[in-house]
Order: sequence, then structure tokens, then C-alpha cells
Amino acid sequence: MLSEHGGHDDGCRPVRPHRCCDSTVQHAPTGSAALEEPGTHTSFGALKHIEAGVLRVGYAEAGPANGPAVILLHGWPYDIYSYVDVAPVLAAAGYRVLVPYLRGYGTTHFLSDATPRNGQQAVLAVDILALMEALHIDKAILAGYDWGARTANIIAALWPERCKALVAVSGYLIGSRESNQRPLPPQAELQWWYQFYFATERGQAGYAQYRRDFAKLIWQLASPQWAFDAATFERSAAAFDNPDHVRIVIHNYRWRLGLADGEPQYDALEQRLAQGPVIAVPTLTLEGDANGAPHPDASAYAKKFSGPYAHRVITGGIGHNLPQEAPQAFAQAVLEVDGY
Repeated sequence: MLSEHGGHDDGCRPVRPHRCCDSTVQHAPTGSAALEEPGTHTSFGALKHIEAGVLRVGYAEAGPANGPAVILLHGWPYDIYSYVDVAPVLAAAGYRVLVPYLRGYGTTHFLSDATPRNGQQAVLAVDILALMEALHIDKAILAGYDWGARTANIIAALWPERCKALVAVSGYLIGSRESNQRPLPPQAELQWWYQFYFATERGQAGYAQYRRDFAKLIWQLASPQWAFDAATFERSAAAFDNPDHVRIVIHNYRWRLGLADGEPQYDALEQRLAQGPVIAVPTLTLEGDANGAPHPDASAYAKKFSGPYAHRVITGGIGHNLPQEAPQAFAQAVLEVDGY
């Protein structure tokens, strides 16, 4: 787990110390809570729903309603259960913890059939801002991995007044379609095989038909040492039955390659994101030592964080779905960054 003042123990190896004074670090609001082993919890209880922007968002909530807000954002092909063991720890520490299904997952649905099933990067961030507005949350700690880390990155970069602090697995994931046009070495391209598969009609049909098998394969490739059981997988796989799931996923990956258009109202945001904006809010980035998914090296993005910052490598065979595989370390990262 992470130590309280930027140090390390129990398998966490610091790569770069954070730029803040250790003597000022305090873990608000009530100090560290007891951390639990992966798999301790199997449910969030009854989910909540609220209309926010173009969506009716399904989300889990834990902790006191008047506590400082933490929003935990999942990736693909995963869901809110990535945080089933993280949320109780943060709730016990006095935080109001919100874990929403992204568009196209679980119980989050579009309010209108006419709304484009758009998966471009900017729109996912706009969704979370709309959720914050609907819940009357002015500012929150944002934490995520995969699509969730990118979404949190975008809010922290473009709307820093809404982000108190940031925890991001694999660091800085904001991209641009222009940079995605440049070819990578063959070995690197191989890691993105599914992106090219999704570029075809066969790939869309295959994902629609075999989405559970597809997701399980990605889980195994991205976290080769994670021994998840059938029940754990099935809890999350239900989220992929969302009627818009396939369209959102396919559009997300095709948009990245310039094979599908986004919505014009987000063009200005995408232009700003394409410039690679620096993130100034307090940030802690994490990486698992056994992440089998494509991800940048920490040295490639360290300069993208100009405020108080630290990076941690979580050891012990931890893969891409870091919060579910190492909930202790992820929860402690949220507690730590809140004191930067």
C-alpha cells in the first residue's frame, strides 16, 4: 500500500516523488480507513439514477451525502465493479463516493433515440460534468483507469475548477486523431489489434455477437496474472448488455482512427485536447507491474503534470484493471492525493 507521505511499502515502488511538502500532507477528511482484500465485496447495494445531460445515468453511491465528493470512473471492457472494494474504504474515510456507469454501460441510458451514439473522448467528459451538475457537485476528486482515466484527465485539464485532485492509472491518456494517424512499429501496432478489428463491419458484428467472450479475452490479456473467477466476470459482463454498448465502443475506436466523425459541437474541445494540455491539479498516477494493455511509460507523461505530483508502480502481478486488482493501493492513492 502507499505510505502517508509519498513513501512506499508493501509492494509500491515510487518512480518520481511528488512536488509538495511532506509536512503539509494531511489525509482529509478523517484519516486512513482500514483497507480490505480484493473480492471482499460483491455488490454496491441499490443503484441510483438521475437525468444528466443527454443521459439517465445509473450510479452507485456510498458514504455521507455531505462528504467531499470522489468520482470513480471505469474503463472498457469493465464496469463499476472495478470499484466494489474501493468505494467502501473511501466511504468509511468520510467521502461521498460516486461510481457511474459510462454511456453505453449498465443502467445508463440515453434520454432520446435521436441522440447520436457518440463515443469520442470529449463527450465522455461532458457526461461527467453533466452528472456533477445534476448532483450539485461543484468540485470532486476524479479517479479512473482506461477510458475513465482519460475522462478524468480531460476534466482536470480543461475544467480544473471542477477537479480537486486526480488519480489516473497509466497517467496522461488524452489523445488526438492527428497523432493517431501516424503508424507505430509493428510490435506496438500488434497490441492494438482490437482497434483494427473494430474498424471493420465484421468486427462490429463479431463484438455484438461475442461481446462476453471478447471482454474475457481482453481481461486475460490486459491482466495476465489476475485470477478472476466466473462470478466476478459475470457481474461486470451484465453491463455490456446495454443496448447502446456496441455502438458506443465501435464509435470510440473508429473515431480515434479518423474513421468516424464526432459531433460538431465538440470540435473546439477536441482541438484543445489535441494540443496536449498540461494538467495543474494535484495528481497521483499509478501503474500495475503486470499491465498487459497498451500503455505509455511514466517518463513519457511526467511533464504533463505541472502541480503536486507523484507516480507509483503497484507490484505483485497487478494488471490493467488496477482498482479491482489492488483496491488497497487505489484507495490509498485517493487519500494521499487529497492532501497534496
